[in-house]
Amino acid sequence: MFDPKKLLNDLLGSQIPGTGSTVRDKGGQAVQMAKDNPLAAGALAAVLLGTGAGRQITGTAVKLGGLAVVGGLAYKAYQNYKNGKAPTEATAGQPELLPPPADTSFHPSQAPQGEDEFTLTLVRAMISAAKADGHIDDDERQKIAGKLSLAGIDSDAEKFLLSELERPLDLDTLVAGAQTDAQKLELYTASRLAIDPNTRAERGYLDLLAGRLSLPDALLDHVEATVSAAKVPAPGEQAPESGVPGSGKATANSRW
Repeated sequence: MFDPKKLLNDLLGSQIPGTGSTVRDKGGQAVQMAKDNPLAAGALAAVLLGTGAGRQITGTAVKLGGLAVVGGLAYKAYQNYKNGKAPTEATAGQPELLPPPADTSFHPSQAPQGEDEFTLTLVRAMISAAKADGHIDDDERQKIAGKLSLAGIDSDAEKFLLSELERPLDLDTLVAGAQTDAQKLELYTASRLAIDPNTRAERGYLDLLAGRLSLPDALLDHVEATVSAAKVPAPGEQAPESGVPGSGKATANSRW
């Protein structure tokens, strides 16, 4: 069995497939790989994280492991929301991103289903978001399969990824994989990390996911601001328009 946490680290761009370098070292190279041949280039992290659209994770976020990045961003967004800060005010100056505190439900050790199981849920969330615009068709999946070895991903992880890429969207199962309110926010955060919602399909997918998770609009605005602060334009690229507003589907009796 592969290590889910290592796979999440790989997908969050700690290594650029085929280069032996980190995103922080050679973010522009990953972007160029994706631009030249987005899926056949083997830049899996670029595909799943929107790097091909000219974005890369930056700052202290690249120093943390995958679970710490997702949990840290979700916790930061939640704390800013709970403290009544405006999203733009909360991310001013891009303060250091820290892992979520161990005594909060955002910390991986608090996962009722176990860290590995929830990590797989986050990976599935990222892949589902990456497929939202319908661009990963059968031919492109085969190209990805032919290049996965460049990323140093083991065979079991490769089989899992290819299976998930082929699997039809199952939002019910995905949403059910988040068992706490904190996990629901982390699931949405991971999905938003995976893409820069520049198409109607991507925006619609995130809106639908937010509605199914019953996340309040104001909290979504904080996730958007927090993730955007952690993902900056790669060299030579123009930043996309800022992403998704609130879903408008949160219920009046939201737990948040």
